[in-house]
Amino acid sequence: MERVAPGRAPAFEFQVLGPLTVVKDGAELAMSANRELVILASLLLNANRVMSVERLVEAVWAGSAPRSAWRQVAICVSRLRRTLGAGLIETSSPGYLLRASPASIDWLRFRELVARSRGHAAAGEREEAVLLLRDALALWRGQPFEDIRGLRFDAARMAESRLEALETCLELEIELGRHHQVIPELLALVAESPFRERVRAQLMLAQYRAGRRADALRTYQETRRYLLEQIGLEPGPALRRLHEQILRDESALMRPPAPRPATGRPVPSQLPPQVLPFVGRDRELATLDTILGSARAPGAMVLCGAAGVGKTTLAVHWAHRQADRFPDGQLYADMSATGPAPVMDRFLRALGVQEEIPADPAEKLALYRSCTARTRLLVVLDGAEDSDQVLPLLPGGPDCRVIVTSANPLDDLVARQGANRAFLQPLADDAARHLADLLVGGALGPQAVADLVVTSRGNPLSLRLGAARLRSRAGQPAA
Repeated sequence: MERVAPGRAPAFEFQVLGPLTVVKDGAELAMSANRELVILASLLLNANRVMSVERLVEAVWAGSAPRSAWRQVAICVSRLRRTLGAGLIETSSPGYLLRASPASIDWLRFRELVARSRGHAAAGEREEAVLLLRDALALWRGQPFEDIRGLRFDAARMAESRLEALETCLELEIELGRHHQVIPELLALVAESPFRERVRAQLMLAQYRAGRRADALRTYQETRRYLLEQIGLEPGPALRRLHEQILRDESALMRPPAPRPATGRPVPSQLPPQVLPFVGRDRELATLDTILGSARAPGAMVLCGAAGVGKTTLAVHWAHRQADRFPDGQLYADMSATGPAPVMDRFLRALGVQEEIPADPAEKLALYRSCTARTRLLVVLDGAEDSDQVLPLLPGGPDCRVIVTSANPLDDLVARQGANRAFLQPLADDAARHLADLLVGGALGPQAVADLVVTSRGNPLSLRLGAARLRSRAGQPAA
């Protein structure tokens, strides 16, 4: 235990956002008597204000006080003074007053941080507002005053303040483009507070912006069913309006691009065009969403598979669909016929490096990592032959993501960097049939579709090549 210097007042820290805890000069005090805890909690919630004896009696006995209640309150206060030290609790008509610095009570610190965050949000400083709200929410350690009947209204008021702060924080994070990261937290919050339509609307919007339109619509249907079953009401107008916007794919739902600093250079957008029509791969796209959308997962994903199975098509499709998540740009390189050094040169120039690029590999790598350290960047490395091609091109920022396609499993990359990996299989029969029908069905009929499905064996490139040959022989224009 820390020794208190002579003449110095003891330093207290009071924690009420969870089990009531008192820390004096760095050591936790033993507080076991329930009535004393109730009185201390009441005084802390009204710190530096007089708390009448009548209100303390109500807090302790909740309407069933004995005739000796006033005397018992005085006894409890006397014991608290012995535990906490003289001078902290004063007698002041018509009751008592606890003098404490607002910084020493976590509930008051929480309210101060929330108030500061509102100022930053009003000024458009969303990042600063989110940081303050996260600091405020981190003060919570559980439910306050769970077993104290006399403080149930105070506990409800505090819990409501926490939920409002969390909703505001999640809303700001969605506006900042972090819809992938907040979805798990929103799902937990919906389970915790199922009647809060604002939370359900936030979940729907986050799911939609994350490319999970079907999940967003399912969330609305589950909400509607729950409200009808529990209270017999339809969702409110705001939730119904959001549902209609999602059904119509209104462009206003998508987050506008973040404003870019005036650097004088364009944001790199090097992704090749998508291969259309794109069919199937719902499970693989969901895997990419889950892995590359998580803040805790490794930032690299390896797509392996045989030639022509659709690795590049899948990677490019996902990258285009999630481009708004990477406001600092998307870099792309075909690694099948080049090494990492010339690719890194191109990447550095695309990232705005105007001075001479170092010839020394170590200096060049350090410059690349520095340029990407604080960015939200997507890097697609297509057709890599081995891990040595990939390792130098991994960006330095924790918010960057990398997709690598390769015919080889790249075990070394998985082992050394903790990369995730998915082995891409040929298209399922129904997806292959759908793709073949889109390519030749309208012009050449069902037999051509069936032949393509059989001969391609689900390999998308073989299917597309076969479709192109069939249409060429029939004199039909390309699909």
